[in-house]
Amino acid sequence: MFQEISEESEWELIEQWVARSDKLFLKKLSRNDTSWADDKRKHQAGFYIPRAIREAGFFPPLTAQPEKPHIFHSDCPTFWPQTGEHKPSGMRHYSNKGPETHFTVIPHDLFRGLSPASWLLGGHLVEPVAGAKYWFVVINSTSQDAEILETALDISAEFHFDILDPEQILKASVLDTDASDELIERINDAITKGTLDRLMASVGRLPAPAEIAEEARAAYFKTTRVRKLDPFDMVAPGDAIMRISRDFEFQIFKGYELRRRAVEIIVALRHHADMTSAVVRGFPDLDRIFLSASQQRKNRAGRSFEYHLAEMLKSGNLKFEEQAILGGRRPDFVLPDKAAMMPGADRGYLEAVILSAKTTLRERWKQITHERFNSAIFLATVDDRVSRQALDEMQAADITLVVPESLKTSKEAAYSGHSNVISFKDFFETEIGQKRPSLLKLQLKQLI
Repeated sequence: MFQEISEESEWELIEQWVARSDKLFLKKLSRNDTSWADDKRKHQAGFYIPRAIREAGFFPPLTAQPEKPHIFHSDCPTFWPQTGEHKPSGMRHYSNKGPETHFTVIPHDLFRGLSPASWLLGGHLVEPVAGAKYWFVVINSTSQDAEILETALDISAEFHFDILDPEQILKASVLDTDASDELIERINDAITKGTLDRLMASVGRLPAPAEIAEEARAAYFKTTRVRKLDPFDMVAPGDAIMRISRDFEFQIFKGYELRRRAVEIIVALRHHADMTSAVVRGFPDLDRIFLSASQQRKNRAGRSFEYHLAEMLKSGNLKFEEQAILGGRRPDFVLPDKAAMMPGADRGYLEAVILSAKTTLRERWKQITHERFNSAIFLATVDDRVSRQALDEMQAADITLVVPESLKTSKEAAYSGHSNVISFKDFFETEIGQKRPSLLKLQLKQLI
């Protein structure tokens, strides 16, 4: 059984240890990094350190063992704040078995029952603690702390591992320096001129989700020189949607969000005499503002994914209808249309499809199991944290998961080897183009 979302955040504890470090190591854990903890038959007990990290100077150099020159070793005593354990950890590299290095002697319980794509965060201590030169924490990908980490570091969809500066976590910024300086200047100027309300009116409304989604696609097109989201012309259409929604759009959204929330906070606290009274007496306003911001982020993510998927369906010339009400249910997309899903419709099983879209699955995928209309059910997602148990349950419910191409083969996700998980490319080319060509609009060139 995989762990549920943690109710208690350990982020304050993590920040304390980050502040005592001069370098950080962050890795998205793969199945090989954690599977041993749940399988007593496996003798391996540790995670792997990529060669690039091993050679980056974060860990001490490896030395060969005289009696076995192909085995390299290094002592790395560690402290694990979540359990309070000190461990005589070490690195072991077998030069005849590949480039990766095995990091061993670690707390088993921290790695047991983790969701896919969880995180390992560690630091090199400025001052050793009881002989330990390194500390590590394990962050379940479904926890509050994972969300904080991913937001603070602005982690891209393609991230696997890296060496970080502690300031990247302690002083995470959502805008570049120039943009931040410009915003500060605008706010100070408005305060001086008494036009703060006017500034609030100009930045107080975030653009509609559809507008931000369109802006994100435009930024993606400009960066990649792709002209449109035609899935039949793209090598990896799923990866494109994932990059647009996770990276491009989130950056754009955070820029709008900072401008709005910064001015909103100043407007709410401006009448207090000093900073102390502003924070204490104005706390209810601050609490309301940040709660609103958190809720808005969650709502935005789901809708944006649907907008980008709809754009891909349009660019691929598929017949579809959005949010059609069917028997009390409202699937995200029905192909070709609502009429084909009605009882008694004159069509075959392969002439219609239910396509749902969920940025993150958790237990919400079960909502679509009621959407049965004599057609296949596909569920599109960019979530890399879906457990093997959930995948087995979806297969039993005859639901096919559609994921980005890189996630289908990712070592961190649990999708590889599951027959009910396909890539976006397979969905469009095989499930639609080959098996259900009637769901494609007739092209002009086919008529000539």
